[in-house]
Amino acid sequence: MVRLAMLSMAHVHARGYAQQIVRNPDAEIACVWDDDPARGRPAARALEAPFADNLFEILHDSGIDGVVLNAETNKHQDLLVAAAEAGKHIFTEKALTIRTAEADVVVSAVRKAGIKFMISLPQRSHPETLFLKRCLDDGLLGQVTMMRARIAHSAALDRWFKEGSLWFGDAALAGGGSLFDLGCHTVDCMRWFLGEPASVMATTSNLSGNYDIDDQCVAVVTFKSGATGILDVSWVQRAGPNLWEIYGTEGFAGRGFPGAPVQVQSRRAETAGLTGTFVPQRLPDGLPSPLEQWISALVHDTPMHITLEDGRNLTQLLEAIYTSAREERTVRFE
Repeated sequence: MVRLAMLSMAHVHARGYAQQIVRNPDAEIACVWDDDPARGRPAARALEAPFADNLFEILHDSGIDGVVLNAETNKHQDLLVAAAEAGKHIFTEKALTIRTAEADVVVSAVRKAGIKFMISLPQRSHPETLFLKRCLDDGLLGQVTMMRARIAHSAALDRWFKEGSLWFGDAALAGGGSLFDLGCHTVDCMRWFLGEPASVMATTSNLSGNYDIDDQCVAVVTFKSGATGILDVSWVQRAGPNLWEIYGTEGFAGRGFPGAPVQVQSRRAETAGLTGTFVPQRLPDGLPSPLEQWISALVHDTPMHITLEDGRNLTQLLEAIYTSAREERTVRFE
């Protein structure tokens, strides 16, 4: 049994993580801390856990094994480094930090502490994502030439962020809007699929005016492999499929199509003269959620499938996209 401290209830997914802990027989919530007691105390009562107002005491309590961080993103570096230096295992909401230099500080602290670290990138656990990664790893598409991905909803149109979640619309606290909050999962998977980026060109806009932050973003990423990635992210679109399309010299694979969650077409998969686009009948088994993987690693030393470096790489690409849009130039990676 591991005892975990909830560090802040600022993020909209904080209560979901808390419920995952409550349902897990190997873990319990030891306490809830929040720098906003008006936000943290009600959550602690709902979870039937004590509210703690002294962060130092939490981090130096030998009875607490790890922390689950849900604070505003601009607070991540300080809180993550403090937890690592105190020897607490860490689960954190994405993104790791706002800037790459901050991420590098966190990476160094975590490595030095030798703790178990997990960042919440749940798309990597989904069967559809694992299937597409297998297609790439097995070479079914040949050399990948392009990936195009759309992710959108109506958060800005419908003013989803209010009161305790209003910070999502504040760039100083959140780091960014539609791309940083919603698009980060797609950015992460594109980076996972296509490898190291070489350069990026991007544009952001604020169409709704409901929050002083980007509510649309389009980015074109050139990868060192030669593949091109096109990202389309929005908080101001009410309908339409969230498609991922991956094209290569030997075929195509994608997800999100109406009536066919995953499709694949490959010359390398043709048999008995049969060709065409196929909908697989069985996908890979999904992996446990990132939080479940982390708890299992703490209790049973089982492997985790998302790394500290994955979190750092996500921040690096997010920062480059925003820099390109802000400075209206191509950003190149070393």
